Order: sequence, then C-alpha cells, then structure tokens
Amino acid sequence: MKNLRPFDTSHLKFILLGSLLLGGIASILHSSHAKSPNIIFILSDDQSWVGTSLQMLPDDARTRSNYYRTPNLERLAAMGMSFSNGYAPAPFCCPTRRSLQIGQDVVHHMYNRDRENWTRTYREQLNLVQMLKRADPNYRTAHFGKWDLRYDKISPQQMGYDRSDGITSNNEGGYDVQKERKRERDAHPAEDPKEIFTLSQRSCDFMEEQTKAGRPFYIQLSHYAVHLSVYYQQKTLDQYSAASDDARHTMPEFAAMTENLDAGLGIIMDKIQALGIEENTYIIFMSDNGGTKRVPGQPSADLPRNHPLRGYKSTMYEGGIRVPLIIAGPDIAAGVRCSESVSGLDLFPTFADWAAYPQSLPVKVEGASLKPLLTGKGKIGRRRPFLFFHHAADRLPQSALILDEYKLVKTWKEDRLELYNLSSDLEESQNLALQKPELTAKLHRMMLNYLEQSNAETRYLKKK
Repeated sequence: MKNLRPFDTSHLKFILLGSLLLGGIASILHSSHAKSPNIIFILSDDQSWVGTSLQMLPDDARTRSNYYRTPNLERLAAMGMSFSNGYAPAPFCCPTRRSLQIGQDVVHHMYNRDRENWTRTYREQLNLVQMLKRADPNYRTAHFGKWDLRYDKISPQQMGYDRSDGITSNNEGGYDVQKERKRERDAHPAEDPKEIFTLSQRSCDFMEEQTKAGRPFYIQLSHYAVHLSVYYQQKTLDQYSAASDDARHTMPEFAAMTENLDAGLGIIMDKIQALGIEENTYIIFMSDNGGTKRVPGQPSADLPRNHPLRGYKSTMYEGGIRVPLIIAGPDIAAGVRCSESVSGLDLFPTFADWAAYPQSLPVKVEGASLKPLLTGKGKIGRRRPFLFFHHAADRLPQSALILDEYKLVKTWKEDRLELYNLSSDLEESQNLALQKPELTAKLHRMMLNYLEQSNAETRYLKKK
C-alpha cells in the first residue's frame, strides 16, 4: 500500500475566504437591490398647463386656474419640485406615450421615412421596463389605464410589464369611445368617473403587495381624465357654482372632473404614507400634452382655455406642448420651482439614474437625467443643447425647437418660420424672425440637420 500523506487543509482557508467574499458581495448586492427606489408615474390626459390650481409661474397669476381646485397637486408641489417649463414629448397622446416607453424623440419611432418598419423597429428598442429590471431584477412593474400606442398592437405585457389593463387603445375609461364621440357634448354624472378611483385603488393594491413582499416597484398610472367627454361625481359638482371668476374656465362639470382626478392623486399619496415608504418612493405627475382647443359642451368663454399660452393640443405652440410636471421623492428639495426647460423625454434617463442602471443608455435616448436639478447639485447635461418637437407626417405639419429662451416654430405646408422669446413673450405674440434673421437661420439649420440625421419625415405622406 502506498504511503498516504496527511490531507493538506491550508487551501481550505482560501476556499472559506472566497466563500465569505462571495457571500459578502451577494449580501451587498441584495442590500443594494432592497434599496432600489419605488417609482410612481401618474400621467393625466389633455390637461392644460393652466388647468389646475397650482400656479406655474410665481409672479404670474394667469398661470393657474381660479376655478379648478387641485389641492393634492398643490400638496405634491409643496413636497417636491414643479417645473414651470415642462414639456410633453409631443402635442398628441399616442406619440407622447410611445416616447415615454423608450425615451426617444418621435422622429425615431413615428415620424420617420421608413414607416413600413417603424413598429418592428420600435419593439427592438430598450424600453422602460427592461431597463429597470436590468438594473434590479427584483423590480415589479404595472401599467394601469390608457395605453394608446396605436398603430402597433404591442401590449404592456409584451413590453415587459408584470401587470396591466392590456391594450386599452384610445378609450374613455369604461365607456365606449365611439359612442362617446357622438355624445361628448354632454356631461354625465358617475360614481367612478373615467375609472379614476378604480385605477387609483388598483395602483394602491399593487403598491401594498410589492411593499409586503419587499420588492421595489414601478407603476405607470395613465388616467383617461380629462380627455374628451366629461364625467364627474355629482357630490363634487354640487360644490361648484355655475358662475366662474376665471374668464377661461366656465364649465362646472369639467371643474368637478378635474377635482376628481386630483382626488385620485391624493389616494396614491395617502397610500404611500400609510405604507411608510415615503423615504424610498418617487412620484411624478405630468400631462401627455396640452389642453384641447375647447372642452366638449363648454359654454363660450371670454379667453381661450390655455391662455396666456398660445395654441392647444395638436399645435407646436406652447398651449400644445407645455404641461404640468411635478416630481417629489427622496433628496428632492421641497416646494421648489425650476425654470429650466425640461421634457418628458428626460424621465427615462432620470429613472435609469434612480435605479442605478449599470449600462450606457442607447444613443437615441434624447433626454438627460433630471437628478442634478432635483437635488440642486448642478445642471443637466444634454447630448444636444435643444428640445425638439415634430409632427410633420400627418395632420398639421409643424416642428419646433427650443434653445435657451428662444423657440423656433416651422409650419411646413407654408414653409413659415416663427421665432419667439419665451422669457419675455409667453403668449408667443411677437414673431422675431425678421428682426433676428441670423438667429432664425441658425435655429433653422439645427432643426433641418437634426431631421436629416434622424431620417425624419417632413411632409404629408402620399396615400397609396
């Protein structure tokens, strides 16, 4: 028999040390995952920049409604930061909602010459849910309410959401959209107008479920209000007088629906407090585009409903793209107004920053993280210095570019350029294009170069 050497146990020290190190790393990663923040994004529909009781500019009383009551939105603003120059990615529902899911300008996924392949290409992009789950696989995600990606039949589940209402299209929240279009001039009482309270409660249930399970969550609550037809709680309407002190907002039924929407926000905020998760939860409120030209069934008013902003939903003037945007959460200063121009496109990289997404975002993600602004630690760094808006393949062909305080609007059909100084001319009433030809030409070159780089469509499409 061969002589056997005593078993050498020295290597066990390295094995044990390695195990301890790996265990420590796993523990650190688990701890990091456990601290991933909760994110609740509430998106209203067609809500005007001046469609709430929150004053958007501190020195301009015209930038709030004297008739609508939105105390919970005011409460949210008091808890965090409100952006006086917040913009939707587009002046319409569908393009904005598509942009929010992938963080890209509409020129990359909707108004592109290669429209035959836009849905296939859209599905190939990194989306919001994928990004969060790559940052932390423990994330659970939900989309409740209006989806409306249109054209493309992709569902929230196909994009990775764990729970959703499916493809809800451009519906009205429990009401048949075609029937509503025929009777939208009438206002109707309802116990749960536009499913405001059902959607809010389902969000609360999801929030509680994930909190008890110790998992971080993302919720996008996309309300049907205050879009198209008017539904409201009778008890809310009873608190409004038919007379209004606001020359723009004269319909008590619409005021009641707006307040019901605000009550839904209050339900969410109260649940966050009840669960004790305020220190690790961000909440964002934004509208998908500006207010419509008129409210169905509203009596005539002395001023346009988006005044002092010019225009309305579907246009590239401020009334079509400037929207309420408020963000509150950990390390965000309370009760602060920010005057820097920001966009809904900035939310994708902001969420990536909050979730500590470990990779670089795709180059087509146009936005920039708002975290430096929200924490008061600097300015945001954009890949391009301007905000861009485009809608020139269908409907009214217009584009707009905002650089610092100046805004260029191009109406393609007439080949018309308009230049405005938004810091001194909120109403966009003084076209400076002829007075500042060099600046106009510079911004126009920026616009055309960006469209060319994006291979974007800049005309009406010919019907086949």
